[in-house]
Amino acid sequence: MQHEPSREPEELEAHLLGLIEAARDQAREDPFRNPVLAVTLAITRRFDRNEISTGDLDGLFVRLRAAALAARAERLRAYVGLDAGQEDPQAAIPARLVAAAPDRPDGVEAFAALIHRTAFAVVFTAHPTFGMPRAVAGLLAEAASLPDARDRAGLVARAAALSTRPDAPITLDVEFEQACAAANNGRLALDAFNGALLDAARARWPDRWTELTPRPFAIASWVGCDTDGRTDIGWWDTLRYRLISKRMQFDRVMRDLPEIPACREVRALAENALAAVNRQLTVAPRLGDQPSLEAVHRFALALIIERERAQTDAGALVAALTKALEAADDAADQRRIAVLRAGVATHGLSNALPHFRLNASQIHNAVRRVIDLEGEPTDAARRRSHLATIHTLLNDVRPVAVDFGALAAERASAARLMMTIAQILKHVDGTHPVRFLIAETETGYTLLAALWLARHYGIADKLEITPLFETASALEQGIRVLDDALRNPHWRQYLKRIGRLTVQFGYSDSGRYVGQLAATFWIERLRLRITEMLVQNGLSDVELAIFDTHGESIGRGAHPTSLRDRLAYLAPEDARDRARKAGIRVRLESSFQGTDGYLLYGTEALARASVARIAEHVYALDVTEEDSFPDYALNDRPKASDGKVDPIYAEPDFALEFFTAARQDMESLVDDPGYAALLGTFGPSLIDRTGSRPVARQTDNGGPARITHPRQMRAIPNNAILHQLGFLANSLHGIGRAAQRGPDLFRDMRRDSVRFSRAFRLVQHAASVGDLDVLRAYIDTLDPAVWLERARRTQKDFRRDELVVISGALERLDLAPALRNLFGRLTRDWLALSAAAPDLPAMSARLTLLHALRLALIHRIWFLAVHIPGFRPQAGISREQLLERFLRLDIDGCLKLLDAIFPVTPDPTLGLNFGEPAGPRDVGTYEAEHANLFQPIRRMFDQVREISGMIQHEVGAFG
Repeated sequence: MQHEPSREPEELEAHLLGLIEAARDQAREDPFRNPVLAVTLAITRRFDRNEISTGDLDGLFVRLRAAALAARAERLRAYVGLDAGQEDPQAAIPARLVAAAPDRPDGVEAFAALIHRTAFAVVFTAHPTFGMPRAVAGLLAEAASLPDARDRAGLVARAAALSTRPDAPITLDVEFEQACAAANNGRLALDAFNGALLDAARARWPDRWTELTPRPFAIASWVGCDTDGRTDIGWWDTLRYRLISKRMQFDRVMRDLPEIPACREVRALAENALAAVNRQLTVAPRLGDQPSLEAVHRFALALIIERERAQTDAGALVAALTKALEAADDAADQRRIAVLRAGVATHGLSNALPHFRLNASQIHNAVRRVIDLEGEPTDAARRRSHLATIHTLLNDVRPVAVDFGALAAERASAARLMMTIAQILKHVDGTHPVRFLIAETETGYTLLAALWLARHYGIADKLEITPLFETASALEQGIRVLDDALRNPHWRQYLKRIGRLTVQFGYSDSGRYVGQLAATFWIERLRLRITEMLVQNGLSDVELAIFDTHGESIGRGAHPTSLRDRLAYLAPEDARDRARKAGIRVRLESSFQGTDGYLLYGTEALARASVARIAEHVYALDVTEEDSFPDYALNDRPKASDGKVDPIYAEPDFALEFFTAARQDMESLVDDPGYAALLGTFGPSLIDRTGSRPVARQTDNGGPARITHPRQMRAIPNNAILHQLGFLANSLHGIGRAAQRGPDLFRDMRRDSVRFSRAFRLVQHAASVGDLDVLRAYIDTLDPAVWLERARRTQKDFRRDELVVISGALERLDLAPALRNLFGRLTRDWLALSAAAPDLPAMSARLTLLHALRLALIHRIWFLAVHIPGFRPQAGISREQLLERFLRLDIDGCLKLLDAIFPVTPDPTLGLNFGEPAGPRDVGTYEAEHANLFQPIRRMFDQVREISGMIQHEVGAFG
């Protein structure tokens, strides 16, 4: 056999990209040819001829990683608006807000009323989207912060030399550390913004600017406080994280206070508090510990004994800072103290405000102990009786004492979380009310039950009970859920007392079940109805806080074009304007999830740019007399628009019919057996574990559970698998049929509607990273007929035997019919979409190559798996079952089993005298099988996962 010398990485990359382009050209002439499988076969043949080795791929991967990372750094820089360069201070939002304040005696009071209200919160969450190593994320953020591409190149090269695969293990501590790093940069950006506000105010009101304590934006986090769907976070862990957050706040005070006599008193207060917090942390149980009763007792006593010295309310610290500000003489010192005071007033004794989260079922279970409820709370037939029962309970609720002993003994998760919050408010930081998020809220009973628990534990005045509306039914029934609660006098009284109605909108489950574009329509519709409901109930004076919880990918609600578009996509101009005209104050909040979300705050420069874009979004209507802010998201307004009502709102029938059609098609797709097969066969094995959440279920024979419906997996891996299979169905499917219903009006909306064209850019991005040829290549890989056809045509006897065995194993999996039907469904809608929007972009050759390379590696893994020697069934698993697990890419599980069946080390009992005649032993070892089969399989599977990491960067996010 002729052996060509291994190519250099640059030459190999050019050669393979050339194969992609040539295959695409040939496919245009031959409709029965799949260009991706054609390149996969070409790569396989080069492997067979030793023209390419797995070692050659390592150098190629460095080049492909560098290209993906360089493009991502450039996109990140443009996304937050750093490409705009240095901003004129007078054109920045702080200066314009001050200039827009009314020129009358109470102008400073009017300005104070505006900036003393927190209008936006950045919320860092620990969703399992930590899809890249922390070192790579750091280098990527640094590179994106540099204006010169040549300066970025060195950082990108360093990142490209590292693996794209996430750090392992990813613990909650690791997630918390990364969230804190992002929060610290966010706090620095807020300080800069507040400083600019104070500078502009000082220039206009030199005698009164020190009266201002700006707190327009806040940083929050639920890392360590999210117990929805997990039991691995102890209450002591949550307390420890809150103490660490408190320590960081006092560290900031000590670091930023000027070294002047005026600050002596506040420095002493902060220094003593910091020492006390450190003593409390010394005895706090560590993550993963199951602390003894003595350890819990010791921790509890430290919290109680040090309580006064550690401070539990920011009031004394703010007062001391105010006193220092009044006594300071130097302008720079005054500014530092004023900025520090603003940060403390906003965040209390925390680095980031806490959000706690759990599931509605946990609330229901906690209340069952004191209520005789027939049926489930979600049973519509018993809705009125359930509401009446919880109302009776609320009529006679009495707060109970909470101590650490009761907390340690509590078994019900919702009650335990309520008690944990009570102890945090009492012993750590009670400055501000805390957010209490309830996932899967589908009945007003849930809100009233949460209120009863809050009153029962004495924290109702410090708890913002927040329903999450995310599922299709929740988005439809959300207004009824709130209306049922509002009809209850206890809930109305609670809202008026706390002064805020908070709701959470989720874009992950809604996007995957009804489609991302349809989800945003239903969410906006619910948002508008909530505004109307508040007005109708005479609650216009209650602030409406809307927390948009979305991922960093388009399938989970993050707009791909820019942060400006992202914010406007989540909170459209029309909805905000209606609330404003109704006299309702709105507080916006947005999630930034995992490594991808933290990147926007990965450096101080990125954080400042992100905060600047948030400021433009929040104050767009406060710095201009017009309804649109030309510097903001509407700078891309289509030319045909004249600034009047957006056409999408002027044509409500079109909007309803379009998004209803898209939703119906997506819901039908989700129930298609082929869709579950597509997601579940080997999709989960393409991605690494990317968070601290417990791993997925296993089957009785040890393999991954077979997925029969998408609801059996979480939204994040669901979305990540679509990325990895090359077709973002939850952002694309259904749009073609919806557009086909009114093609002319569809084109008009794309041209004239800011709202619709902005939403459609998600479809355009999905098209740019998706390709039906790629998806077909994965589907054909699971089709036994394709392997038999290949066997019929191959000239190699050994390969023919391998192909026949693989085909037989695939027949036993019986996936092909459902997958073929699925592909037909997706193709029909795609053809309709392509006809309606012929300008959709195509997948790049580089991303297509990554898919072809990975398919070639998967095929080679299967070829080697065929040669695994026969063995007696082990742990109930036969050789046939093992091969089927290889086809599902359960490589780690298979290799672990093979290590036990075919040991590489001799039997340790050999040569030992056990006092009886020796029984049969395996006297041999299996070095050859390990060297020729198992080790190459392991290495190639590592490369499969490495390619998954590169695809993540090309797409722009994990999950």
